[in-house]
Amino acid sequence: MEQQEYAVGATRVAAGRPDGRTGGAGRGTADAVLAVRGSGSVAAGGEAADGKRPPAEGLSPDPGLLRLAHWFAAAAPGTADDLCTASFGLYPARHLGAAAAPADPAVSWWHGPTAHAAAPRTREARAEGALRRARRDAAALPVVRSGAKPGRPGRHRRPERGRALPEPPRDVQDRSAEELPDAERRIAARLLLAHPLVTASGPHADGFPLIRRHRDWLTERFDTLLGYRLVVGPWHARLCKAGLGPGAARRLEHPVTGAPFTPAGYAQLSLALALLVDAPEQLPYGRLLDAMRAAAPDLVGLDVAAPDGPAGSDPAVPDGPAAPDPADRAGSPALAMALAALAEWQVLGDLPTDPADAAFVLTVDRELARAVPVGPPALADDATDLIRRAAEAEPATAVRRLLAETPAVLVADLPEDRRAWLAEHRLSGPAALAEFLGLEAELRAEGVALLDPAAELTDLALPGTGTLAQAALLLVEQLVEEVRPLPGEPTEGDVPISDALIDGLLGDIADDHGLPTRYLADRTALRRDALDLLHGLGLIARTPRTTWLLRPPAARYAPAPDLRPTPGTGRHSRPSVPPQAREGLRA
Repeated sequence: MEQQEYAVGATRVAAGRPDGRTGGAGRGTADAVLAVRGSGSVAAGGEAADGKRPPAEGLSPDPGLLRLAHWFAAAAPGTADDLCTASFGLYPARHLGAAAAPADPAVSWWHGPTAHAAAPRTREARAEGALRRARRDAAALPVVRSGAKPGRPGRHRRPERGRALPEPPRDVQDRSAEELPDAERRIAARLLLAHPLVTASGPHADGFPLIRRHRDWLTERFDTLLGYRLVVGPWHARLCKAGLGPGAARRLEHPVTGAPFTPAGYAQLSLALALLVDAPEQLPYGRLLDAMRAAAPDLVGLDVAAPDGPAGSDPAVPDGPAAPDPADRAGSPALAMALAALAEWQVLGDLPTDPADAAFVLTVDRELARAVPVGPPALADDATDLIRRAAEAEPATAVRRLLAETPAVLVADLPEDRRAWLAEHRLSGPAALAEFLGLEAELRAEGVALLDPAAELTDLALPGTGTLAQAALLLVEQLVEEVRPLPGEPTEGDVPISDALIDGLLGDIADDHGLPTRYLADRTALRRDALDLLHGLGLIARTPRTTWLLRPPAARYAPAPDLRPTPGTGRHSRPSVPPQAREGLRA
């Protein structure tokens, strides 16, 4: 197999397949986990294996990640999001929720059954993103079988004699024992698809033993179906996802505030990782800041979108005054955003409460730092090329990835070879993934969607709680009713919607349902956030001409259309008056 260097000074990794094809971050691709310099080259005492002392700083950046940091800094916001998806692959799967009634696969989403009246299934109260418990907590109150309040019997209730429950039949026991591993595997697979980096001490630690228990089966299934590589170690599991191509609408967000990452934030994240992959376990905060400034002086203080320039070009270090003081750099919003993400992934331990506290000692997990990157930049010419390479795969793998990761796959969006594969495997392709991940396939004339009625395998939910989700749901309902193709009109493709229509409907929603203070003071923010939510779910698409297009899956959230023909006006036409009104007329 052809070998290529990840970067100068890096170990050699395999790239491509024997037949010359590539496949993103999974089977037959370059080693999905970052190939970095050997961590054992520097001894604990700070002396290299050849007896020479390392540089004074003791931290040298990985060339591949340093190059990636410059690509982020030079990218537009949307391109930076796609570059993050391609190079880190830490995005969660995203699926639509409530299922509609079954229908003929030839029926259009525009005129088919809808999920408008379907209420989302209730879930047990649990922490955000946590696994469903197989049994009640030991501290839970006993089940109440009468009208008494939970926790105490009724005053007139006689105490029940304890009795042993009958043992279930042997065939039931055997069937339950056989189904338990399947349920555990499905839970573990869903967890990895929602959270590609799981640690033994992180927020999803409950599921880590399941991943380790079924790692061989999971490794084989992810590789066969999606071409993803699964790495399971003693303390973490990493599902190395591929990119989704340009316009994937995936981005990193601040783990606390939810603010979206900017190109500057991505650049600081990649720059910090470039140093942490070879950093000591205990690292003074000020030393990290100094090393970042020394490695990339041109990225110091970069807190706004990068200036216009070709994506992927390595900007030269500008001439001019000296770089800002490390204390000023510590207060950088972009740097704070990057460090918060690294702490969320447990690459870093606790962060200093005072950003100017240079003496604070950071705890670094080099193994997790090396597990974050999956797309080797040295194989690409620039950022655009890396985004394209990370999404490349054979038609079957590419379509299955889209089905597993995105809300809906529309035939019109696929190139010819992938469209042909989906047409040939229209039933078997989605069914295999639905069985693997516990999803439900919804087939329509325009494409396929894998639904998750439990609303767990997604980072965006509709219907959802909160003002924004409710406003977005009302908006998409009314947009569909306004522009849905009428019977007899072509149903293929998207329908343009104007800015005036969007603004008018949002104004009506605000007047009829009210808004919280932050949206009352800024209607533009409501428009931006509502459209961003619908765009992330694939219900609308952006276009330069008409601003937005309404996509066919949006119709599943509107009331069912009235497809009856309009009553005629001739002498022999039946009146369109309701029966109750006709009774009144006779009286």
